[in-house]
Amino acid sequence: MTENITSLQNPRIKQLVKLRDRKTRDKTGYTLIDGLRELMLAVSSKQEIKEIFICSPLLDEKSYRIIKKQKVSVFEVPKKVFDKISYGDRQEGLLAVCQPKQSSITNLTLPKNPLCVVIEHLEKPGNLGAILRTCDGAGVDAVFACESLTDLYNPNVIRASLGTVFSVNTVVCTNEEAYGYFQDHNITSCATAPQAVTLYSQAPFKKGIAIILGSEHKGLSEFWKAKADLSVGIPMRGKIDSLNVSTTSAVLLYEALRQRSL
Repeated sequence: MTENITSLQNPRIKQLVKLRDRKTRDKTGYTLIDGLRELMLAVSSKQEIKEIFICSPLLDEKSYRIIKKQKVSVFEVPKKVFDKISYGDRQEGLLAVCQPKQSSITNLTLPKNPLCVVIEHLEKPGNLGAILRTCDGAGVDAVFACESLTDLYNPNVIRASLGTVFSVNTVVCTNEEAYGYFQDHNITSCATAPQAVTLYSQAPFKKGIAIILGSEHKGLSEFWKAKADLSVGIPMRGKIDSLNVSTTSAVLLYEALRQRSL
């Protein structure tokens, strides 16, 4: 059954607006999912969907049928209310409230010779989302979000990742915790550095390995520069010395996939 909400002053609508703020997301454990594709990945990954808000004039028939099958509360809102709660220009007419499962490094189980990624100090939701989308495409076994400056379930991360933030095995931890895990499980840590002598194509990506990516602004921290088992670089022939971090992740991960497919 669908309930109508028409007022911008409705407590549910006010709470949706508050969930744009990280403090509220951290406090409540809830986040927002804007878009059908992202919602379906969350559902298939067994994330807890609390409620869904729809705007019928913006919602296509297929999306409406899919939403009606979900066993959660559905609220119909007019366009003026949906404009208040939705994100950006891509209005599909649905917004869901989700309580994502928080994975712990202590419960992380990986296959033999896993392919892992460390994302350190990442601050831009768009880059984090793009990396997660690449990790999903390359079949990464686990992502370690270390010392992140943006929260993993930021609605903009969800959107930029097309919902793959729910399908990729991801843990939030410290650098020390990630390093300790690699040491305990015989996983080689591979730092990415513009000045590295070893080319990325020469890295031993067939064995258990963790590709370590630094922030957009400062690159890798001194921790990983000192602790990593090896460093690899991507050849640069132009005026700049490095690629965007999400592009770097794609180059290295698909080289790993190529090696593992031989």
